[in-house]
Amino acid sequence: MTRSLLPLILCTVMAAQAALADDLLPAPPSPSQPPAQMPTQPPPVQPPAPPSKEAVDAARAACETDIQKLCTGVQPGGGRILACLKQHKDQVSDGCKQAVQKATRGSN
Repeated sequence: MTRSLLPLILCTVMAAQAALADDLLPAPPSPSQPPAQMPTQPPPVQPPAPPSKEAVDAARAACETDIQKLCTGVQPGGGRILACLKQHKDQVSDGCKQAVQKATRGSN
């Protein structure tokens, strides 16, 4: 008789544990209840658009003297000349500063 009671006791204990676990879990939302607000993720950041060719050409023309004077030996490409001009921003002419600002502002 004790052999037949053991499965019955085990089933009772497991059923009690399952009922207890159901009490600990949140109830599913009812159809009349609005769903909980999920935290929204911010939209992905778009990389800035490159400056227009006209803006780059205007900046290059306005900064030609400054580039020759301050950035001699800097290899063009990859933003190296722009980085050089930014490094020497206190020595760059006003026309060059304005042209670079216009070119970079136009790309945002």
